Order: sequence, then structure tokens, then C-alpha cells
Amino acid sequence: MFTVLFQIIDGCKAFGAREIFQNLAFEVRGTEKVAVVGKNGVGKTTLLDIIAGLTDLDAGEINKDKGLRVGYLKQTVFRDGERSVCEELEACFASIHSLKQKLEALEGRMESECTEEVLEKYGRMQEEFEKLGGYEYQTEMKTVFTKFGFHPEELQKKIREFSGGEKTKLALVKLLLSKPDILLLDEPTNHLDMDTVEWLEGYISRYPKAVVLVSHDRMFLDRTAKTVYEIEQGAAVKYIGNYTDFMREKKSSIARQNQRYALQQKEIRHLEELIEHFRYKVNKAKFAQSKIKYLERMDVISQRKEDTRTIHVRFFARQKGAERCLTVRNLGVGYDSALFDISFTMQRNQRVAVIGKNGTGKSTLVKTLSGSIKPVRGTFKFGDRIDVGYFDQELALFAGKKTVIEEVWDSFPNLSQTEIRNTLAQLLFKGEDVFKELDVLSGGERVRLALVKLMLRHDNFLILDEPTNHLDIYGKEVLENALKEFDGSVLLVSHDRYFIAKLATAVLEIRDHKAVFYDMPYEDYTAKAGSKA
Repeated sequence: MFTVLFQIIDGCKAFGAREIFQNLAFEVRGTEKVAVVGKNGVGKTTLLDIIAGLTDLDAGEINKDKGLRVGYLKQTVFRDGERSVCEELEACFASIHSLKQKLEALEGRMESECTEEVLEKYGRMQEEFEKLGGYEYQTEMKTVFTKFGFHPEELQKKIREFSGGEKTKLALVKLLLSKPDILLLDEPTNHLDMDTVEWLEGYISRYPKAVVLVSHDRMFLDRTAKTVYEIEQGAAVKYIGNYTDFMREKKSSIARQNQRYALQQKEIRHLEELIEHFRYKVNKAKFAQSKIKYLERMDVISQRKEDTRTIHVRFFARQKGAERCLTVRNLGVGYDSALFDISFTMQRNQRVAVIGKNGTGKSTLVKTLSGSIKPVRGTFKFGDRIDVGYFDQELALFAGKKTVIEEVWDSFPNLSQTEIRNTLAQLLFKGEDVFKELDVLSGGERVRLALVKLMLRHDNFLILDEPTNHLDIYGKEVLENALKEFDGSVLLVSHDRYFIAKLATAVLEIRDHKAVFYDMPYEDYTAKAGSKA
């Protein structure tokens, strides 16, 4: 049986009048890999903050293993920008360095005092050194560092020489190498390319201690988590298995509970009819009273309803376009010089996923096809009656004093206020939310506003650059279904492999300054790529 490292019993937490947790039960054992899932705003990050000791419960009990070390990206800082990366990362292995010094001192002592006692002590220390990874830690340090996109020679650079985004990745490298007893990861796959995410999956799966992670990447959760806690309506429900297991078991659990609820309600109605029928008959009054007492003692089963508060997205084309909707010939993609050249065609209703490492030119390609930048060379042409809609994370950065409803109305002046408000409501802009100024919108709200405008255009060819950023898992599933039902064509860039696997009927891979078009679903593409490896 694994040791309980951390436990919350009857945990309660609120921010002002808003209750986050009510009698929350949660625990982490041994080397468990635990995923925490739930809709945006339910308290996933708050739970990590509580585990890390950054936030206190309002009520409830917390039990921790003595000497527990918790590692959290929020607490991983670089206090001295003049230190080199190597110096910072070497500090993660202080116990190894200390033991190495003791071994060297003992080796010196053995030159003049090679007794059995000294040899036994040396053997024990050497065994501990090996157990701590003393002979492999430098290799591990370089591997983790380079897997996050850094070059080995950058280990000698000073911390202050890196950008903000690079420092965040360096902090994650340092966190992984520090090997805390509980490793807390909040959206660790954000801004990582597919190759790095796949490497990180393996690293976490092999991590010798416990991990608690929050992620919207469903494939990442499938490949790392062995336990899932879903936070919903202030409580946490535990499921054994990965994300897919959780979804299957949750669906079955809801069905079983609602079946028991329906049977009990039928029994209650029957008993109430008996009571009503016999309660005023003298010879049956005792019988009626016994049924009343039985009802009062009954443990009532509640009907289980899912929290259905999520976005509702539907795309439909104004007109049917040409069968061949896009032709690309010898297109040089880049700014001053071409990153790669590409030729391919897209057919009506095809859904093509553009994949590749960060910096290979995926976004540059879709910017070129959307007309935002000019091609270096070559041509591309959309077919007859093809209307192109473009979703771009940068274009979703709405700003200014205009309100949400004004932004939409200015773009679609012929629509009535009712039509606009109904569409905004589908993306969860309800009541006073429609009068929010653009400057105060969160990242998720900006994405939802961009989707509102895209829905109202009714184009038949959608170009989407990272459309799932800032959407929770449930929002991603809604967008997946909307795009599957869309009666047009889709060209999308995404790092979300689960999203791509559900949607893509073809794959365009950019690698090593070459672009290759695979006219096959994503799963067939991965099988083909795996066979080449």
C-alpha cells in the first residue's frame, strides 16, 4: 500500500461570496500520477496552490508526510540573473555534490587507513551516490535542457540573457531536475511543440515520485495519468485510470446513479399512493404510518446532472464552393527568404492539420494563405465561390474601449441585437458580459469573441491557427464536434494531438525546411511515421 503523502479532508475554500470547494476530499499517494480536471474556474489551480502551501483552506484538515518536498513552477525562481544556467541547474544536485565531497575525503583517508570499517563506510556511501544518480546526473541535466529547445552551449549563458518565455522553460527544466516528492504541473505543455510534449510524457511516466498535473491536453493526460480527480460543483470525484478511462467511467456512473434514482422515485410514488389510499381507513392506519416512517428513513438518491455550462459552436457555410477549393504551387513560405517550398491541393470538406516543431513556419504558412503576408515565390489560388474565414491568436487580441456587443455589431451591422446577443450567449457572453470593454477581456474571452465573429461570417473555408488555446477540455470537445459537422473545408494549426486525431482527414508536416502533404487521417500518418523511425 502506498504512503499517503498529502491529504485534504472536508476542505472548504471561498473567494469572497464565491465558494470554490465544499467538503473537498483529495489525496496523493506514493508515486501516483494524478490528473486534476474540470471546467475553467472550478478551482484546479487553487488546489495546486493549496498543495504547494501558497493558499490556505478556510476550513477542513490537511495531512502531510513529514519532510514532504513539493515542487511548483510558481515557486521556481532565479534570484541571481548573473549566474549561468549550468550553475542554477547544478544546484538541483546539491546532495550529490555533498556526497561526492565526502567520498573524495574518504578516498584520501583510505590511502593511509584502509581498514574494514572504512571500506564498509565507503561502500555504503558509493551505493548511495549511485542511487542518487551521481554518475548520470550530468547526462540527465543536458538531456532535459536540450529537449526544451536549448543548445548545449547555452548552459554557459547567464540567466539574464534569456527572454521571459525562455526563463519559464528554464524554470520548468530546473523543477523537473529538482525531483520533489510531489511535482505540481499546471498546463506544462503550453507553448511546447509535439516532439517536446511526447518526450515530457515519457519523463513524467518514468518520474520516480508523485506528480499532480492540470492540463487541457487530453492525449497528454491519457499517456501520463493513472488517477483522475474531477472537480465539479465544489467537490472532487476520484476515478482510477487515465483520461479516457475517466470519461468512460463517469458516463457509466451517471447512468447507474440516474437509473437508481428513477427506480427509487418510482418506489416513492408507489408508497405515497398507498399512504394516501390507506391513511384514513381505520383498519389500515397502522400500515399507512409504517410506510410514512419508511419514507422518512429512506436515503434519498439524488439525480445526477452534468454541469452543461459550456460554449455552443456551430459553423455552416453560406454557399457551396468548388470541389477543388485550394491549389498551392511551388509556394515559398517565409518573410525575406523561404523557410520551405510547398505544393498541394485541398478538396471540398477536407480537414488538413498543419504540424511541426515551433519555429518551422506553420503560422507563417497560414498567414500567407490568409493574405496577411506575401509569398516569397510561387502561387496559391482558392477555387470558385470559396469564402475564407481566418482565426488567428494574434487577431484575437482585441483591445480598446469598445464593448463586446459593439465589436460584433460594428462587424455585422445588418444583424439585429437579438441575433447578435443570441450568438454571444452561445459563447457564454450573457447578461452584463456583453457590455465588457475589450481591454478587460481574459485570454479565453478573447478567443470566444473571435469564434463568435467567425461563426457569423458563414464562410466555407476556415483557416484556424491554434483555435483551442485558452479553451478548457469541454470547450475543445464542442469545437471538435462543430468542425466535424461543418459543411466546408478546414486548414488548421494545432499542437493538440487529440484535437487533430479527432478532426484531421489529411496532414501537412513541416520538418527540416521541407513540407510534405499526407492525404490520410492523423492516426494513419502517425503509424506511417512510426514505421519509418
